[in-house]
Amino acid sequence: MNSQVEKVISLEDVSKSFGNLVVANKLNLHVNRGEIVALLGQTGAGKSTVMNMIMGTLEPTTGRVRVAGHDPHSEFDKLRGKLSVSFQTDRLLPWRTAVENTELGLLILGVSHSEARERARTWLKRVRLDGAENKYPHELSGGMRQRVSLARALCVDPELILLDESFSQLDHVTSKTLREDFAQVARQYSKTCLFVTHRIEDALEMSDRVIVLRPGAGIALEQTIDAELRADPVRLQQLHNDIADRMSVGAATEH
Repeated sequence: MNSQVEKVISLEDVSKSFGNLVVANKLNLHVNRGEIVALLGQTGAGKSTVMNMIMGTLEPTTGRVRVAGHDPHSEFDKLRGKLSVSFQTDRLLPWRTAVENTELGLLILGVSHSEARERARTWLKRVRLDGAENKYPHELSGGMRQRVSLARALCVDPELILLDESFSQLDHVTSKTLREDFAQVARQYSKTCLFVTHRIEDALEMSDRVIVLRPGAGIALEQTIDAELRADPVRLQQLHNDIADRMSVGAATEH
């Protein structure tokens, strides 16, 4: 299989402008099948713009964006069921229970109610929410609600999962546990994942590769995190410091 086929996400010489404001300038990045990639950067670095172009809600001014082989803006319908998104807020429907929220995407895709319910229960168990299926969102903690959101994203068996600051509103302990559980599930079921975060710890703990954006959605740093690096606290701390330096330079540039 060639390398192009393996790229679930591909941005080639992508630029995006709003009037005279250049938000992305000739950006090139990719995410390979089965990879977990973190996209880091301070506010204004272009993370949200990149994510929106990948989701198809924004069209690049120039360049080419492909997701699972399709243009996400003009061929959005072809990505139904192949792409799932989990946001900073859980976006659960308050009148639906955990299992009813989880199965919603499957029902929209036309899966039978019985199969959707079975798959929803399975994924709630995989994200450690078995026993909470019939609780409503107001009966769940913030971490539990975010687990429902992740189960809903995973339940449709997508090729690609996008996480947009999905752990940033949780306390440190809850966030760390949920990150570990999600990364384990994603790797166990060979899911491809791109997640946006401003927290360096999230990126280092979860990802196979980190990409740091500078303002204008240029790449300031890109680093693979293999098992050897992850097991070396000195090198890992140095990488943490390098990322922090690049992000602080970007933040200073904005002002």
